[in-house]
Amino acid sequence: MLPVTSFYAQTEVGSLKELLPYLSENNVKVKLKPGAYVVSANDINNGDFTTVTKVKNHANVLFLFSGNNSEYDFSGVTINVKTDVLTAFPSKSEELYEIQIIGNKNVLKNLTLVDDGSVYDAPTRRATNIVMDGASNRIEGFHITTRGAYPYGYGEAFGKGGKSVINHRKHSSFLVRGYKNHAKNCTIIHRSYGHAMFMQAADWPIIEGCYVEGAMRSTDDMWKEKGTGTDADKVNFKTVWGYKLPKGYMMCLGEEGIRAYNGGETIIDGKEYRRGTSNPTIINCTVKNMRAGVTLTHATGKKYVEGTTVIGCERGFCIGSGDIVDCYADTQHGPALGVDYESDQGTKADITLLPYEGKSYNGSGHAAIIIGSNHKIIFRSAVEKVDQNLKINIGGDNKTIGLLSKDENYRASNIILHNFTNYPVVLDDNAKNSTGVSFGEVIDQGNNNHIFKINHSKK
Repeated sequence: MLPVTSFYAQTEVGSLKELLPYLSENNVKVKLKPGAYVVSANDINNGDFTTVTKVKNHANVLFLFSGNNSEYDFSGVTINVKTDVLTAFPSKSEELYEIQIIGNKNVLKNLTLVDDGSVYDAPTRRATNIVMDGASNRIEGFHITTRGAYPYGYGEAFGKGGKSVINHRKHSSFLVRGYKNHAKNCTIIHRSYGHAMFMQAADWPIIEGCYVEGAMRSTDDMWKEKGTGTDADKVNFKTVWGYKLPKGYMMCLGEEGIRAYNGGETIIDGKEYRRGTSNPTIINCTVKNMRAGVTLTHATGKKYVEGTTVIGCERGFCIGSGDIVDCYADTQHGPALGVDYESDQGTKADITLLPYEGKSYNGSGHAAIIIGSNHKIIFRSAVEKVDQNLKINIGGDNKTIGLLSKDENYRASNIILHNFTNYPVVLDDNAKNSTGVSFGEVIDQGNNNHIFKINHSKK
């Protein structure tokens, strides 16, 4: 019997120009010939990349995947996008997407995507390397190096959006929108001011097995620019928060490692939707040297984080409500766990606190800061000798770099804490009705709390 020939047989193409027509096709299986390819401003000027989509205002798109049920294999392929592309399109009001998916049930795998140029080569307005719209798409095995934003080198110290001391032109790495889209086993080397991975208007998104790495800089080092005429020096180090940049903090030069937003726009089956993010799942990821590891506070529905490690970030985990299962974080540059609002309730977290090498730049003084109500928190320890200057705080002041001018006294109630670490626990005078045990010392300034120090043998 003769073999059956499937319409899904793989086609190999030898250039980006040959690839482009297949991006709008259904039921195709395409492999780009291994090798290095370049996209430059000359290609834009020649009209080789002219796709514009009307999602989230207008966006210029280099590679728009609009077909359905297709697979694109980029194994062995590197696409170098010259950073002059960030300012090459004639319209100055549109942002740039390097790759966007608006079709459904597509698989893109194993591409190395590199922004080739300086970290200071900023976009005209805003840029994002990857944008996932549509439904049930998967991007797997990508390796993304993101460069090019303005300003770069200060993190959020001088603004991040509508209110800024220095106007920003951001460049983010990976935006997940749409319905049941899946980012799997991707690596992001983030050297830009913007988010690494973030979700807007995403329902049931999954981020799995991804590695995110940013870069940190101390505020002490930023102050070395005084008198040199840099952007920070020109504004006399006056931050967006209304006071001069404080020393003693470590700041990420990008934004969040993995974050969910409560707004946004997406396109599914040609229809545009405005909504928040709901039901996000984060599994087996690692986030290093970002502003925060995993922030899902503004998502709704079921929020689930498992097997994820956060290293050297300004903050580890903050999900508002939901589950943090078998996760890990250090406290070198900020608290392993945070809660954003007094109205947040119902976080269940099991986090092992990790050791770190070198100096602590945790200006907040928190190993964790827990506010809100009805949280159930377990801290375990992989640290032999903990820094007794860092506290697990229940209620009280946040003391992060952007909140120093506020007279805070956040409430916390009905917290169940099992602190199987030697970090001290401090219950603020606005903490009440909390229970649990602690290996570390307990200082209780609140009301009707019953958290008791125990010996290790009683665990």
